[in-house]
Amino acid sequence: MAILEQQIQVGKLKWFYREANPLREDASRLPVVLLHGLVSQSYSWREVMPKIAEQGLRAIAPDWIGHGFSDFPEKRDFAYTADAFVEALNEFLQALEIERCHLVVQGFMGVYGVLYALRHADRVERLVIINTPLAATVKLPGAVRRMTWPLAGEMMTQDPLLVDRTLEGGGPYQVKDKDLDVYRKPFLTTSAAGRSLLFTLRTFNLAATTQAIAAGLKQWSGMTLLIWGTADPWVPVALAETWAKTLPQGELTKLAEVGHYAQEDWADKVSDVLVPFLRRANVE
Repeated sequence: MAILEQQIQVGKLKWFYREANPLREDASRLPVVLLHGLVSQSYSWREVMPKIAEQGLRAIAPDWIGHGFSDFPEKRDFAYTADAFVEALNEFLQALEIERCHLVVQGFMGVYGVLYALRHADRVERLVIINTPLAATVKLPGAVRRMTWPLAGEMMTQDPLLVDRTLEGGGPYQVKDKDLDVYRKPFLTTSAAGRSLLFTLRTFNLAATTQAIAAGLKQWSGMTLLIWGTADPWVPVALAETWAKTLPQGELTKLAEVGHYAQEDWADKVSDVLVPFLRRANVE
């Protein structure tokens, strides 16, 4: 199953995204939009997307603005706030003429995907949350917070090895060199990648964002699956157990020996849980 690499201009912003299409289109089946976490890319979904497409569902995974191979705007052109990311995602999906979808979010950047779902509940059929903080008790990892320090942050976010330290710091595995080459490439190509990461982190108001999410999820009635890598050192599975109980149609699946970047650590385990949930018949 081929994964296409696409670009689309949305207003002043260029989005890069990956897409896997089913062999036979079925208009009755909603597309699946997959959102990656901090310092990651749509590339992290490379082994999950074909499994989704094989079941007749279109899979779309964008690089967030400021990440991967999407644009790295200066802060005067993009605010890097929660509102800015949510609205940019909304405009991206409208540009692709995706009126309704299943939404899969992962990691700390996943909070913006959850906010999108809460603000546009009529456009999200099912929500899948993978190791994403949902309450203010979670903090950014110490190594990531250090990237926001004055002066030091400017230097640290220009170091391509931050990719290795972050992706591997979130779990029990080393990422293969050929895959790290993809993740590092933006930082090796332009200093704008590091500046965008710095803007993202310094504007990242996790406490306020997760407070809004916690309040919104109390009213969320959609089918929701929490998939949790239990080896995540940053967002403990015990918190996911508590969050799942507060969701009217929420359920939790724990993945042993899987870390924060679950789809990178063990894509088959993620797919084996995600795909049946997406294909499950609605219960009226």
